[in-house]
Amino acid sequence: MPTSPLAVVQAQLDAFNARDLDALMATYAPDARQFALHGDLLAAGHDQIRPRYAQRFQEPDLHARLLSRTVLGNFVTDLEIVTRNFPEGKGTVEMLCVYEVVDGRIVRASFATGEARI
Repeated sequence: MPTSPLAVVQAQLDAFNARDLDALMATYAPDARQFALHGDLLAAGHDQIRPRYAQRFQEPDLHARLLSRTVLGNFVTDLEIVTRNFPEGKGTVEMLCVYEVVDGRIVRASFATGEARI
């Protein structure tokens, strides 16, 4: 398992795009937390994070394309365009993802989501 913040976040993105739930969960600490950026707790721990990704992985066109990445110490910020299958149809959404990596695992992730484009 990679330990540098950059390598951990890249492994997370690679696992997301491969829809490899076990590999993705290996990048998260067991007690990791996911938040809406500057807001509500979305999920806490593997028991809540795993089903969120399992549900998302059911979308046939799911794919995240990295637009830019910034690394500052143990923080990694990604700007992505994510292709999704919305109830209205296939579309994209911009996402800002801020990850905090400690001891080779993501301990906190915060997400800001733009408007869906169908």
